[in-house]
Amino acid sequence: MVGGAFVAWHYHRLGLTLSHYDARGHLIVARRIADSITPGWQQIGAVWLPLPHLLNAIPVQFDLSYRTGASAVAISIASYAIAAGSIGWILLMLTSSIPAAAAGAAIFALNPNVLYLQSTPMTEPLLLATTTAAVAMLIAWCKEPAQKGCQSVGIAFALACVTRYEAWPVTISALVAAAWTRWRHGDRLADAIRGIRAIALFPAVAIAGFAIFSRVVIGEWFLAGGFFVPENKALGDPMLAAAEIGWGARALSGPALTAAGVAGLGIAVGLGLASRRRAEASIVVALLAMAAIPWVAFLDGHPFRIRYMVPLMAIEAIGAGLVAGVLPWSRAREAAGVALVLLTIYELRPLDPSAPMVVEAQWDRPNVPERARVTACLGAPAQGRKIMASMGSLGHYMQEASAAGFAIRDFLHEGNGDIWLAALVNPKPFVGWILVEEKAEGGDMLARLAREKPSFLDGFDRVCDGAGLSLYRRRSGG
Repeated sequence: MVGGAFVAWHYHRLGLTLSHYDARGHLIVARRIADSITPGWQQIGAVWLPLPHLLNAIPVQFDLSYRTGASAVAISIASYAIAAGSIGWILLMLTSSIPAAAAGAAIFALNPNVLYLQSTPMTEPLLLATTTAAVAMLIAWCKEPAQKGCQSVGIAFALACVTRYEAWPVTISALVAAAWTRWRHGDRLADAIRGIRAIALFPAVAIAGFAIFSRVVIGEWFLAGGFFVPENKALGDPMLAAAEIGWGARALSGPALTAAGVAGLGIAVGLGLASRRRAEASIVVALLAMAAIPWVAFLDGHPFRIRYMVPLMAIEAIGAGLVAGVLPWSRAREAAGVALVLLTIYELRPLDPSAPMVVEAQWDRPNVPERARVTACLGAPAQGRKIMASMGSLGHYMQEASAAGFAIRDFLHEGNGDIWLAALVNPKPFVGWILVEEKAEGGDMLARLAREKPSFLDGFDRVCDGAGLSLYRRRSGG
């Protein structure tokens, strides 16, 4: 946590804490629960999973926390520490080697891409914390199963399942592997399944609860598409989608560490299949299922994002630690652990400004000054003069505009239900301004509406634009 806080301060000084547009988006979702034209539980949203925003819902109501992301970054730092500790715990249980456990934790903790994400309000650090902790608790439970212990394991997986979707295939895979492990340890298959069922109840209820919430809020059990333009060359090509994930993982960690991680993954599979005493090693392989969600997304044409491969750094670190931990001599394990840490520092400079995640997070940075000109055209916030904008495409801008004094309740967006729907038919009675994203992914829903129905902007004049963002003002008396 001390190291994470230091790195977070480093990126804050560089102005990169909120440079990724999704970092601002997560602050928006947490803030709008109270700060909205129509505040309430419906504002939690139904595209992103709710736990990160619920944890930050109260702190982010303070303007300082909202504008800087400080409270969300604190959650990320704590999550980073939990994930590193959980990786060490997993390796200690599997190898009984302190050097191997320390090396695995260090490989994860020193990765510059992980370090950058834990310095932001992004949700990947919380995903890594909840999944690695849940897997560690599941391994410990499989070693000494107890009814009371299964409840805490189930709660841990439930928390992971309401953090990010990547946790869903991890949870399923881990529970299947745990049933296999208990059977290999001598339980009757029916008893093993019964024990796992008690754990599975918690994440199952969490996922079902989210599905019901989504159905109530947006009318769909799960929002699976419609929020991106299919443009990935892997569209419809399973092998190319898998190759993109492999390339991304190597870019995030370097070829030598990737090879060590893959070798360790093979060791985990081999131990799980060959040794009854160490069958729980197969459970860690479930963390590889983090790749399932980006694979499906790329297969559907979702644009490539290096960020989606960062969660795989956990299984890579565990795999590399296993390589050191299975060596037969203690001195060899110590030497291998030190070698892995030195290799990590050599291949991955912890504060590398050219790390792929740091570079990707700055894609939108050149647009900030251009959007500031549009904000200047709005002038000072005025009571009763609302701004119509799609939060799906301009949520990051709404947070950005808070520096000029604008609150979310100054914007009319999709989360405002019937008011928004009425404004889509005729905006003049509801808003004084309309903000349209006309460039990104072919334009947002308001841009498409204006193209299909030119009368939508009747009574509004275009007064300012920048970085693909256009501002329309209602005519006086209109």
